[in-house]
Amino acid sequence: MTDERLKDVRVLAFDVFGTVVDWCSSIASEIEQLNPRIDGRVFARAWRAGYQPTMQRVRAGELPWTRIDDLHRMILDDILIEFGMSELDESQRHQLNKAWHRLQAWPDSAQGITRLKTRYITTTLSNGNINLLVNMAKAANLNWDCVLSAEVFKAYKPDPKTYLGVAGIFDVRPDQVMLVAAHQDDLDAARECGLLTAYIERPTEFGTDMLKDVSPHPANTLHARTITALADTLLS
Repeated sequence: MTDERLKDVRVLAFDVFGTVVDWCSSIASEIEQLNPRIDGRVFARAWRAGYQPTMQRVRAGELPWTRIDDLHRMILDDILIEFGMSELDESQRHQLNKAWHRLQAWPDSAQGITRLKTRYITTTLSNGNINLLVNMAKAANLNWDCVLSAEVFKAYKPDPKTYLGVAGIFDVRPDQVMLVAAHQDDLDAARECGLLTAYIERPTEFGTDMLKDVSPHPANTLHARTITALADTLLS
């Protein structure tokens, strides 16, 4: 049975890291090119693991509002020591930090987004800063209608300002926005703000050696294996 609420959806807001792009394999590849002795997936996961704790320092007022590029660099400087790569100079560190701008999309992402924008407004809703997201879109051929970032709202997800901010920018009700994400905590927070939610399965987000549970969650409006599968459902 078709969910009647889907008829009113106007905006699809996409989480990006893990949902649209494969951050783990992309970062792992760059690390292994720099140092073949290191397991790139382990390095990528360690870098990503610092993400939430560092954002929490901003939320707690320990740090001022900080772009994700700068948070990524703070984490990187710490884990380079941990992985025995502290010999990298400033130029090399800067270039490596930009790896997040070069993340490769999952194979279905570009086609799925292009199809969905024939009916819906498609936008990012990511904690990544605007420069990062625009460069990533160029690199991965992601044809967004709009790029929205935590930087716009000066608040990181899951702050309600981010989800409700999308509805405000496009002058629609919260239930006319659907968050598309591969992370249940993100979807739960969006749903609490009145958004509809679509879960995308990304079982290898953390690498093929660390598979995620992608079981359907009954609270989500939709559950799809890929973004193209989501397009099949919404455009049928």
